[in-house]
Amino acid sequence: MSTTLKNIIVEELPLDSIKENYRRSVKNACSSEVDPEVFPNAEIIHINHDLLKKLDIPGLSNSNDILMYFSSKNKLLNSVSYSWNYAGHQFGNWAGQLGDGRAINLTDLLVQSKLFSLQLKGAGPTPYSRKGDGYAVLRSSIREYLASEAMHHLRVPTTRALGILTSGKNVMRDPLYNGNPIYEKGAIVCRVSESFIRFGNFELLSSQNDLKNLKKLADFVIKYHFPTLQKSRSPYLELFEEIAIKTQKLTMEWLRVGFVHGVLNTDNMSILGQTIDYGPFGFLDHFDPNWTPNTSDFDQKRYRFSSQISIGLWNLYQLANALYPIIEDSKELERILKDYQNTAHKNYLTVMLKKLGLNIDPQLDDFVWKLEENMTKTPVDYTIFFRNLSQFDEENPHKWFDIIKDSLYQELETNQLLSWEKWFHSYASELKNQGNSRLRRKEEMDQVNPKYILRNYMADACISAAEKGDFSLFNEFYLLLQNPYEEQFEYEKWFKRNPFWTKENPNSSTLSCSS
Repeated sequence: MSTTLKNIIVEELPLDSIKENYRRSVKNACSSEVDPEVFPNAEIIHINHDLLKKLDIPGLSNSNDILMYFSSKNKLLNSVSYSWNYAGHQFGNWAGQLGDGRAINLTDLLVQSKLFSLQLKGAGPTPYSRKGDGYAVLRSSIREYLASEAMHHLRVPTTRALGILTSGKNVMRDPLYNGNPIYEKGAIVCRVSESFIRFGNFELLSSQNDLKNLKKLADFVIKYHFPTLQKSRSPYLELFEEIAIKTQKLTMEWLRVGFVHGVLNTDNMSILGQTIDYGPFGFLDHFDPNWTPNTSDFDQKRYRFSSQISIGLWNLYQLANALYPIIEDSKELERILKDYQNTAHKNYLTVMLKKLGLNIDPQLDDFVWKLEENMTKTPVDYTIFFRNLSQFDEENPHKWFDIIKDSLYQELETNQLLSWEKWFHSYASELKNQGNSRLRRKEEMDQVNPKYILRNYMADACISAAEKGDFSLFNEFYLLLQNPYEEQFEYEKWFKRNPFWTKENPNSSTLSCSS
C-alpha cells in the first residue's frame, strides 16, 4: 500500500503540553491535541470517491467505515488528532491568537511520500474556539464542499473536500447578523490538503518571540513542502520568496475565473498558495472591480475583486515581518516584495490576454484597460462574456453584438454601443495581426474561460433543497462542476445571467461570515 498513516505534525512540531480541551491562550506550541466530538446521528451526504481512491487511506474501504470515522465513532489506528495554533491580521488589524476554532485534524498521511492532512470542520470545540461552539451549519458546509471541488476542476489551487455529513445536531446561528438567531442543521466537512499551515502560524510564534519554534516550523515546511531549499544557504529567505510567488500565482487564477475570496486575512492565507477557508466568497456576475461578496466588508471593501493582488502583497508584508527575526535581511525581503509588486501588473495583463486569445504584448495594456472600462460601465456577466468571446469572427466584426447580448444585464445606451463597437473592431484588428488559427484560438480560450461556475444563487437553491432533505441539486452541481470548461449541453440552463431577484435575496448574491 502506497499510503501510510503518520502522526507527523504532533511528533515533529511542538505540541501543547495541556491535554484538556478548554479555551485558552497557548504558547510555545504549534498545535493542541484535540479529540473531535462524537456524532451518533450523523449521516453521509456525499463522499468524493475519486479523491478517496487517490488517497488510498488504510481502514477506509466502504461507506460505513467512512461514516464511523468522520462522525468520530471510530479512530484510525494510533492516530492523534490536533488543532493548529495560529494568529493573524483580520481586516488589517492584529487579532492575536486565533487558531482552529472548529477544525480538527484527524491524521496525517504520506501518500507516495507526499504529506497530506485530513481535517474535520465543524466537529466540535477546540482550545481555540474562543466564544464559538466549534460546529458548522449545513449552509456553509455545502458551499465549501462544492466550491472547493469546483475550484479544483477550474485548475485553481485549493484545499479539497473528501466528504460531507449532516451531524444530527442543530446549531444556533444569526445568519443575517440582525439579532434574530435561529437553529440550523449542523454538518461536518472533511477537508484535505498537503498543508493547512497559514501565514498566521508564523505570525503567532514571531509575536511570542518564540524564535526556536519559529525556526522549527520553517524547517518543517521546507522539509515537507519545499525540500529543494534544504541545501540552500538562505533557506528561510528562499522559503519566503517561494511563498510570495505561489501567492501571486493563486491570485492571478482567482482573477482569471472571476473569484473573490471575501476574507483575505493573514490567517486565511496558505503557505502553499492554495485557496483556503471558503467563507463569504463569490464569483463575479456582472463585472464590478469593487464588488465584495462579504456583507461585513461592504463599507470598507477591503477584499473587493480588484484589491486581491494588493491584499496579497499586504499579507506578505506581515509574513515578512514575522520571518524577519530568523532571516535578518531586510533588503532581500524588500526585494522580494518589490518583485511581487513589479511583476503583478505584467502577470495580470498576461492572464487577460490569454482570456482574449491574444499573444502576450505589453503594448496591449491600453486595449485591455478599455475593455475593463466598457465592462464596468456596462453590466456584462464576466463568465458568459469571456466564454462567448471565443466565437467572435474577426472577419465579421459588425456581428459583435451577437457575442455580447447574452451577457448583458441591461440594454446598451447609444454611447455604450459606440464604445463597444469601437473596441470590437480593434479586437478584430489585433486578432488579424496576430494571425492565429480561429479554431485553435477558440480551443485555447475555452480552456481558460470556464462555462460553468458555482454562482451564489445556485448554491443557495441547492442549500434550500438540502435543508428539506433533497440533495438532488447538490448531486447535479457536483457533477456539473467537475467539467467547467466542457459544453455539457444537458446543463445549459445553468449557463445564464444571475436572475434579477438575486440582488435582493440574502445568500443569493452576497454572504455573511455566520457559518
